[in-house]
Amino acid sequence: MKNIIFDPPTDLKFTPGDYVPFKDREVCERLRKISGKDLEKHPNPDFNIKVMMNPHPVLIATLFSRIKEASEKGKKITLILGNPEPETYIPLSQLINYFKVDCKNVHIFAMDEWADDAGNIAPETYKAGFAHSLLKYLVFQIDEKLRMPLENVHYPSNKNIKDYSKMITDCGEGGADICSSSPGWTGHMAFIDPVSEFLTDDMDEYLNMEARIVTLHPLTVAQNSLHGVFGQSGYIADVPPKAATIGPVDVKNARERIEVHALLTNNTFSSWQRMTSRLVLHGPVSPLIPSSMLQLMKTQVYVSEEIAAPFDCWEKVGY
Repeated sequence: MKNIIFDPPTDLKFTPGDYVPFKDREVCERLRKISGKDLEKHPNPDFNIKVMMNPHPVLIATLFSRIKEASEKGKKITLILGNPEPETYIPLSQLINYFKVDCKNVHIFAMDEWADDAGNIAPETYKAGFAHSLLKYLVFQIDEKLRMPLENVHYPSNKNIKDYSKMITDCGEGGADICSSSPGWTGHMAFIDPVSEFLTDDMDEYLNMEARIVTLHPLTVAQNSLHGVFGQSGYIADVPPKAATIGPVDVKNARERIEVHALLTNNTFSSWQRMTSRLVLHGPVSPLIPSSMLQLMKTQVYVSEEIAAPFDCWEKVGY
């Protein structure tokens, strides 16, 4: 028997807590009701949204085709990549190995990395770290004779964070060739969270902000306590309180932007990303919803059918 669907309760009026970045309930309710192919409609024709069964093979194919094309032309390619993504990078490395693609001209920049409460950035030996995952599940999966030199693999560190945006701009001769991302619970891009280090009323100022250390939003800490590297069990004390991240300027300067909305809680229907996706795709462009900046840019967004599914108040369903 299917669950009976009710409208959300309207007999309790309240203002969301201070920890909620975007609080306009009227806007949120309007966005909640958008689902399926209706999510693809957007006034910016360069902001291309596609709802599909499984976006990950398309992302893998896109990254592979760009790397292969650059290799065949003998050109450098600069990538900004999110982590951890073993489900993307292991197949990508296998394709590189199978087709014997020379990656000597591939330059990779990790989007972000964890940091401790004093702002010290995690080393690549940190098992829950992004550099650790990038190296283990992408770089070292590529056959040694095809692998990019390790000096082409960049990730935030205590030494480079103040120059990280400049490193991306210089390496990519103006910006990265591709910036690949997926939004977090707050709508963050990388760890560009709606926190004091990035909040401003001036979008031009916002879009020119560079890489930095940030204090993570509480929802970002809660989200990551559900990730496999932290045991998927709400162990919030195990999630670092700060992080290093690229800035909005690095997203803006990229020549190609790909965003994937397909995160489920351990492959169940439950997903914190379902409402976040609607805010990012159709909410106001604001530092309160960081990835909404993509609405201003030429971007390809792939949304899974599960994330595009409608949702409502289901009385008989628990966690």
